[in-house]
Amino acid sequence: MKHLSDEQLMERAFGERDGEAAVVEHLAVCAECADSYASLRSDLEAMKSMRTPERDERYGERVWHSIAPSLAAYTARKRSRWERGWLGLGWPSTSLWKGLGYAAACALLAVGAFFAGRQFEDWKQQQDAAKVERKTPQTKQPVVIVVLDDHLDRSERFLVELKHAGLDSAAMASPIRDEARSLLAANKICRKKAAESSDPELTTALDHLDRLLQEAANEPGGLNARSIAKLQDEMNSDGLLFEVRVLRSRAANQKLAGNDLIKGGTI
Repeated sequence: MKHLSDEQLMERAFGERDGEAAVVEHLAVCAECADSYASLRSDLEAMKSMRTPERDERYGERVWHSIAPSLAAYTARKRSRWERGWLGLGWPSTSLWKGLGYAAACALLAVGAFFAGRQFEDWKQQQDAAKVERKTPQTKQPVVIVVLDDHLDRSERFLVELKHAGLDSAAMASPIRDEARSLLAANKICRKKAAESSDPELTTALDHLDRLLQEAANEPGGLNARSIAKLQDEMNSDGLLFEVRVLRSRAANQKLAGNDLIKGGTI
């Protein structure tokens, strides 16, 4: 037989109605649960007869006298020499020392944070400046080399066409003049870059090319057999085609090196 739980017995003792019929029926047939219930009712009745003592103005004093004998006697701690003070001079209290220590620690922390912030800002500026110094020449140089390589390639093809232009072919005059005018603008930019880079070989070749392009583009009355022959003589006397080919080969190597840097992640 399954006995009643303590919770069911408490509910019965306090008059709870949930499952009351089943509990009453079980108590009628189970002697063990009936004894437990009777013991519970007896304890509850005893608790009702207990009265809380009155607390007058001397209640606290009586409680203290009742527990004082069991407490250890308080012994004042002997003060050290430092606490008594040097040569009889009084020192500040411990709480004051703690307050001063906390204040000093906060001040030291604030000063340390300030100087750390200044040092970090200086370091960051130095790092940014170093990055700019490293990146500026590497990012600009490949662009200049690409432009120069393209300009020298076009100039070489122009000089080859001029060299092989037939003196009796009027159809070649107009394309040569138009190409010379187109090359003049790019040649001006490349001459400026060459002057900034202090490259005497490139500067000399571009100056020779500029004079030839000026004549081809601005020949009064347009190009004819006589003006084309004159341009061919000037090109051959200056060795301009050879100079352009040498410079173009050098620019192509520099362009290839710049592409390797880009692929390698340097730029």
